[in-house]
Amino acid sequence: MRVSRLMLVTLRDVPAEADIISHQLLLRGGFIRRLTGGIYAYMPLLWKVLKKITLIVEKELTNKGCLQTLLPQLQPSEIWEKSGRWKSYTEGEGIMFSLKDRQGKELGLGPTHEEVITQIISQTVHSYKQLPINIFQIQTKFRDEIRPRFGLMRSREFIMKDGYSFHANESDLKSTYSEMRDAYQNIFNKCGLDFVCVDADSGAIGGAASQEFMVTAESGEDLILISSDGKYGANQEKAVSIIEDGKLLKNDKPSIIKTYNQKTIEELCKHNNFHSTQIIKVLAYLATCDDNKKYPILISIRGDQEVNEIKLSNTISHRLKQNVLDIRAISNEDIKKQGIADIPFGFIGPDLGDNLLSKANTWEKKFIRISDNSVKDLKGFICGNNIKDEHKVSYNWKLLNTDQLICDIRKAKPGDRCIHDRKQKLKECRGIEIGHIFQLGTKYSNSLNATFTNEKGLEDPFWMGCYGIGISRLAQAAVEQNHDDLGIIWPASIAPFEVIIIIANIKNTEQRNLAEEIYQKLIENGIDALLDDRDERAGIKFKDADLIGIPWRIVAGREANSGLVELHNRKTKATESLDLASVFKKLSEEFNTEKL
Repeated sequence: MRVSRLMLVTLRDVPAEADIISHQLLLRGGFIRRLTGGIYAYMPLLWKVLKKITLIVEKELTNKGCLQTLLPQLQPSEIWEKSGRWKSYTEGEGIMFSLKDRQGKELGLGPTHEEVITQIISQTVHSYKQLPINIFQIQTKFRDEIRPRFGLMRSREFIMKDGYSFHANESDLKSTYSEMRDAYQNIFNKCGLDFVCVDADSGAIGGAASQEFMVTAESGEDLILISSDGKYGANQEKAVSIIEDGKLLKNDKPSIIKTYNQKTIEELCKHNNFHSTQIIKVLAYLATCDDNKKYPILISIRGDQEVNEIKLSNTISHRLKQNVLDIRAISNEDIKKQGIADIPFGFIGPDLGDNLLSKANTWEKKFIRISDNSVKDLKGFICGNNIKDEHKVSYNWKLLNTDQLICDIRKAKPGDRCIHDRKQKLKECRGIEIGHIFQLGTKYSNSLNATFTNEKGLEDPFWMGCYGIGISRLAQAAVEQNHDDLGIIWPASIAPFEVIIIIANIKNTEQRNLAEEIYQKLIENGIDALLDDRDERAGIKFKDADLIGIPWRIVAGREANSGLVELHNRKTKATESLDLASVFKKLSEEFNTEKL
């Protein structure tokens, strides 16, 4: 390919719309063009990158025996209603674009395809003898992001690989899940990325277990916690840890003290010489679920810890056996709307009475009471007395005499000890999610009545796995991880071109002829080369080459009459003056081709 035919338009200034470096460089390099918020055109340079990523994915999955298909982007609402996800995906802050056809039938533009593939397999596969099946697609997906940002990182239209496996039993699902984890590691290694695999929350997809593959980058939206030895890693939404022991409270006689205007943990400690680990912090939440009911929740957690609302939402979902559509802290405005007695925020104890809810208009009349593991073994503690400006001191759970569901709803933090090895401490880094694998279990097959006949002739639901890779997101993540002050440094395996040849002076016949000779030989030997044949100053060509990040640069310049060229490595920045034989030898070794 010649630059004069590439439709290459680069920008020197940073576009105002771009906040992170990868977004800036993709726009400046002419890889993408914005149509409107969260919607981008993939220009020829990026399309070549996406095709190379796609080929790596397809080859690896085909080698694992996966079948490729293409599923409908328009999906009927009925199958989503059966799975119980239609409301959560289309109402409130739901991410599905929904529409009605001319007959008034509700449809959605697919953000994901669990329901679709489950229905298709249930209509196609009827016997255990046809299992297991592992099927995938690569196509455009749609998500109605509230705040699309960061270019391809959080866009409304994107390219994704999603795959689904179907099994006769859980053991077979776990085996394939392990194979897919290995396949993903191979894919991301072949794409030239530094990544980590971490435990993750299954979110709206659901399932018993899931792991995310993260490209580590300072601009990553996700906080990852990793043990010092690297043997444990998890997204903070999922991470579990062991906290340091708190400061013991003196075994004094239980009492009630006045704590005027001491609503916060900090104020309480400052005025009374308490330690935050001696205090039980009680928070009131409200969960809205699939049944459209609102459930008040009372949370007890150690004073130095924070609630993980993802874990809390999952706990409520499991307890009520339905999806939580929204969960948030109860406000004074909520109380006024319900017409109930004031909740003494800042002075609430774990034993706050349910009688407060007796006049509630739309809430359930009883608190769901949950205590984090951080408070379950406290022998004595400080907590609110459920009266403004009062706290209980040296109380214990027996004195409170209230039932609590004990579980992990705490945010793990850097510095906590690792559950796999108490000697290891968790450290934090930021990551960009590029892949996610799930053990779905029978969630979708049960809700969609998708069954097969087992060895005994009985009907069983399929065991399912789900495996996703953000193809377009991966491309931008690679830029976020591989760049310098001059521009992009593409990993060679996914670079739009492997070599760029620059004619320093297009009017010089010897330079032009030498560059053409090199270009033709590279093309003939299967090396993806780009020839910059523009009538531009050499400096402009060098800047564009650095900006678009081609791994190797060959310059036919002043030494062309001696048969010498400059060979420049974009990553190491090393430049050598070599004859053609040496250049071809080095490139053939680099790209593992036959001798040029």
